[in-house]
Amino acid sequence: MMSFKDWVLSQLITKSVASSRPLLASDNFLTEEHPDQEFDRPAHTADLVTTTTLPNPIQSSNGDQENTNNFHSQQWTGEDSFQSDFRVDEKPSPVVKIEALQIKFLRLLKRFGVSEDNLLVSKVLYRIQLASLIRARESDLKRANLKMERARVIAAEQEAAGLPQLDFSFKILVLGRTGVGKSSTINSIFDQSRATTNAFKPATDHIQEIVGLVNGIRVSFIDTPGLLPPSPSNVRKNKKILHSVKRFLRKQTPDMVLYFERLDLINTGYSDFPLLKLITEVFSPAIWFNTILVMTHSSFNLREGTNGYPVNYESFVATCTDLVQHYIHQAVSDTKLKNPVILVENDPNCKTNNAGEKILPNGQVWKSQLLLLCICTKVLSDVNTLLEFEDSLKVGPSNVGRLPSLPHLLSSFLKHRAQIRNAGAENEIDQVSLLDSDDEDDEYDQLPPIRILTKSQFERLSGPQKKDYLDELDYRETLYLKKQLIEEARRQREKRISSTEGKAPDDESQEVPPEPVLLPDMAIPPSFDSDCPTHRYRCLITSEQWLARPVLDPNGWDHDVSFDGINLESSAEIRKNIFASVNGQMSKDKQDLSIQSEFAAAFTYPGRPTYIVGVDVQSANKELICTIHSNAKVRTLRTNVTECGISVIPFGDKCFLGAKCEDSFSIGKRLKFNVNAGRMGGDGQAAYGGSFAATLRGRDYPVRDESLSLSMTVLSFNKETVLSGNLQTDFRVSRGTNMSVSANLNNRKMGKVSIKTSSSERMEIAFIALFSIARALLRRKRNDQLIEDSVEAR
Repeated sequence: MMSFKDWVLSQLITKSVASSRPLLASDNFLTEEHPDQEFDRPAHTADLVTTTTLPNPIQSSNGDQENTNNFHSQQWTGEDSFQSDFRVDEKPSPVVKIEALQIKFLRLLKRFGVSEDNLLVSKVLYRIQLASLIRARESDLKRANLKMERARVIAAEQEAAGLPQLDFSFKILVLGRTGVGKSSTINSIFDQSRATTNAFKPATDHIQEIVGLVNGIRVSFIDTPGLLPPSPSNVRKNKKILHSVKRFLRKQTPDMVLYFERLDLINTGYSDFPLLKLITEVFSPAIWFNTILVMTHSSFNLREGTNGYPVNYESFVATCTDLVQHYIHQAVSDTKLKNPVILVENDPNCKTNNAGEKILPNGQVWKSQLLLLCICTKVLSDVNTLLEFEDSLKVGPSNVGRLPSLPHLLSSFLKHRAQIRNAGAENEIDQVSLLDSDDEDDEYDQLPPIRILTKSQFERLSGPQKKDYLDELDYRETLYLKKQLIEEARRQREKRISSTEGKAPDDESQEVPPEPVLLPDMAIPPSFDSDCPTHRYRCLITSEQWLARPVLDPNGWDHDVSFDGINLESSAEIRKNIFASVNGQMSKDKQDLSIQSEFAAAFTYPGRPTYIVGVDVQSANKELICTIHSNAKVRTLRTNVTECGISVIPFGDKCFLGAKCEDSFSIGKRLKFNVNAGRMGGDGQAAYGGSFAATLRGRDYPVRDESLSLSMTVLSFNKETVLSGNLQTDFRVSRGTNMSVSANLNNRKMGKVSIKTSSSERMEIAFIALFSIARALLRRKRNDQLIEDSVEAR
């Protein structure tokens, strides 16, 4: 069962981090002020938590010196339990800091006249309360359960007395294009001309810090030169401005960023993506985490819509802000980011309320809204610093969109086989099974000669004669291919013996490089482009042992030839007893690029273990997944191979490590058993599994790939176990038709049946098409009948 503190932490993460306003930005934009600096004067900190012991609250802050002295003496002689938990000479605990921050925030609300019913305020108070519960130790639970009414009383008393002095300030970085009203907004905040403005040309030509007081709060603006409109000629100038700002921020780190845009200039042709992308590249995506979008010129006359009537103000603002937010998402590659928006109007002729404050067409006072949002951002920044969440909250493209499933990784790892020719103990076992059938080698030589008929002669035969003739050809072909495999196995055995004894192999056993041959043309679908219908791609097998061929995709975007990729294969002996194999495929369409490649190297020595190291790379969405695996095989008996392997899969900032042990043995020439078990772990979790498989090969194996296999698999993950069974058979229905049937079922009553056929007989292909059409018609008829029955029932 989840503990109370774990539940509180989950609530904070789900309701704070996943909400529209996160807790804090990344490390690059944290305040330089250490959280302990707020408590440099321990006496003031103690005053924050002990003023509730006063029997009579202080009603005003302009009392005489005697009342002030009595005020402090009563603070230090209170009987409250908080006094015993905190001493002046001790470092404040996180609970004390969070409570002091809560009281400080309530004082700010009192000073600005903002109600606690405000939605933004209630969210901040809720998160502060959760923060106090998370950081509370067993001895601080009473302090963590400080009632909100008590905090309100303390804040009201301190704000009325003016003691201790409210120590709260924040620093703001101002960014935006030239002429959007950055300096004008700063002047409106301070109600005086502090920054130079000009309606006809850029007025800010250097970075400057403007400091002032707003209701007793120290507010600092870092005013920057305006950025030029995005164009190829202005990229260098904008980059120079942004880098100068970045150097300035090394000494003064802002608490938040205001990014300015003009609301009246945003239309369907708006596109500031190059500028937003440049800002992201210079400052990193973390700059947008604590950024507030400021829309200036928000009181302009709205243009008419397509129907001739003015556009609704709220819908127009929502459309414009969504457009800017969309380009920010593209710049940072993170659609989860949601920046708050503030509407601003600096025109002297703007409408005002009775207090002289400028109001927007929707009736809001933008200045107080902007200050409140900055205060809440700063408070949440301090909360996040106390919770030490700086490293867990990141903005930008996720390294991994979705973590892989450990059972899936384990299952793939158990099934993985490194494909290297003439290397490994398994090849030796296959050669043993072939060499045991030397009598079949002589059987082909003892066959009487056969006369090959022409097409016209074959047509004149009767039905039984045609069948007997084709069966004889098929039998002779099987024996001939088996003879070739036996001779190849014999050459490999002689080569191993000669390498072991240090003798050079006979000249007759030397492998002759194959002559270049032309591969058959690949089937190309009909093309609707008749400009050049005769070209073809051809492949050659040369002595270099590299095979390059195109990848055919009938559903690809290249309708001319349907080739949208390339496949490259090679396998060679690098040095004595060292073999390497490379296999890669790349496919490209108009949007995605898919890469799959495998590289493996093996060191083998007759009678000794075989060591294999490999690297697999494949693309998943826009990420590349790299798998490093290594295993060792040893032939313990004449027909038994034992294998142990490990696998490492780096995935984003996480790493998955797997290990397995496998044993395979054969009984006779046709029966083979395989048993394996493994573990895959990562990210604090682990999956366990294993399988047992029995395979019965056909009589003509390996010439004819006919087999019947039965396997059982068990996987365990998170205290859940899945047991599944699989049955698969591959066989020849006729001379030109092959069929593969597989069925599996697990203990969750889930399964699948698959039937695959491949045929070179046109009549059989036609029957398969007719079966598919009939099945579709019957399904459609059944659905129509169900619809009619439901209508009649109504």
